[in-house]
Amino acid sequence: MNKELIINSAPQGVEIALLEDKRLVELHNEKADASFAVGDLYLGKVRKLIPGLNAAFVDVGFEKDAFLHYTDLSPYARSLLKFTQQSINDQAGSFDFAKFEVEPEIIKTGKINEVVGGKPNVLVQILKEPIAAKGPRLSCEISLPGRFVVITPFNDVVAVSRKIHSSEERKRLQKIIEAIKPKNFGVIVRTAAEGKNTAELHEDLGALVETWKTIQQNLRGAVAPAKILSEQTKTTSMLRDLLNADFNRIVVNDKNIYNDTKSYIQRIAPDKAEIVSFYHNGAPIFDQYGVTKQVKAAFGKTVNLPSGAYLIIEHTEALHVIDVNSGYKSVSNNQEQNALETNLEAAEEIARQLRLRDLGGIIVADFIDMKLPENKKKLLDAMEGFMKTDRAKHAVLPISKFGLMQITRQRMKPELNINTMEVCSACNGTGKISSSLVLEDEIEKNLHYLITHSHNNLTLSVHPIMYAYLTKGWIFSKLWKWKRQFKQNIKLRQNTAYHLTEFHFFDQHEEEIKL
Repeated sequence: MNKELIINSAPQGVEIALLEDKRLVELHNEKADASFAVGDLYLGKVRKLIPGLNAAFVDVGFEKDAFLHYTDLSPYARSLLKFTQQSINDQAGSFDFAKFEVEPEIIKTGKINEVVGGKPNVLVQILKEPIAAKGPRLSCEISLPGRFVVITPFNDVVAVSRKIHSSEERKRLQKIIEAIKPKNFGVIVRTAAEGKNTAELHEDLGALVETWKTIQQNLRGAVAPAKILSEQTKTTSMLRDLLNADFNRIVVNDKNIYNDTKSYIQRIAPDKAEIVSFYHNGAPIFDQYGVTKQVKAAFGKTVNLPSGAYLIIEHTEALHVIDVNSGYKSVSNNQEQNALETNLEAAEEIARQLRLRDLGGIIVADFIDMKLPENKKKLLDAMEGFMKTDRAKHAVLPISKFGLMQITRQRMKPELNINTMEVCSACNGTGKISSSLVLEDEIEKNLHYLITHSHNNLTLSVHPIMYAYLTKGWIFSKLWKWKRQFKQNIKLRQNTAYHLTEFHFFDQHEEEIKL
């Protein structure tokens, strides 16, 4: 699979398109004034405790207080509160985290007011961006992701990704990390670490420890609410998580982003530095690489599939509903086989749409009914396979007896919704245009004006439908009538690019005459 990242920089922000085998699968927008992004660290002030919800509302500087539930506190919440206060008060810069004494863990079934009573300042991480009328959702389980490892302060646990299947490799990575890990840091070894040597892992781990020291420095003397550390830009965070042997191109139209991206890749994967290129060919970068066309085709209520089948995507307050329709698809005379083929094609597009629009919560897909259990199993396996590349946490349930498949998908940011409809240039969105009789009179008045002002050998260019109307009847056509009336040779031609009521006059040199 070939992966390409197309980055379009504009004054209002940056748009990032991820293409897999030339197909658009993810589209990200990063506004110039972006804040409260997932992964950002803030010093917050607890404002209100809600024992009934076992949660607290925290002021992090957003217009609405952020939400912190007890289950998102982390077992080391008391250690985090202690660390936050010590870092704020550390005016001399002498606080050594390696000598920090970790507090006992909190219990899973505890109460929020037992931990954050007194409404203290606390270091929090954005878990979910603000969505609609809701403020951000917070977590006290601080984690700093690198390319090969993730560090989690206040514990000494080393865990290896379950996606690394070789037991020997898991043991090797575990031994390396335990040997190089600083005190008071837990480490999660990512799948990308498979096969990496000690030097590469040590460099990645060291960079994250330095980031933690930066957090300590930024907390010194800080007053809540305050941003302590921003997550990397979406470009670098995507590269961190996605960059692998499949990546073969990164195209950027902004010199600063190009330089930042190139230097970042030279640091994390020097052998991949040549895949970054700077685009300056004049035409919009998204048009050049087919992104704009795919956006227009992929967003909207109806999504057409190559075979003629199509999806209807509807949104409600509680869930998303996707209806699969066969259209004119006909693979064979076997109805069951037709249904299976259409459903498999639809499943691939549904998996793509979930990533592309970043749909979250409950998604219900109404597939075409199939009778055979083995075909339903094939569809379930296919859907799980198509969704393997989705980085959001998700679960797929088997097809119910009503032919419905339920999917849950983690939502981290507001759903991406792009309006692909354009206002009709002929009717300006009213749905109505002037009648052909009125248009005929308007053309005739303009003809009279031009001829009385000494314009000769005129050419009138109109829409094909209007062309047919004006030439109907030949001898008794409107065109013949005008030639006779004005005693002039008037040429008529059709242009498919015009809307129905559009017309233009040209002189004998083919230059348009402005009226």
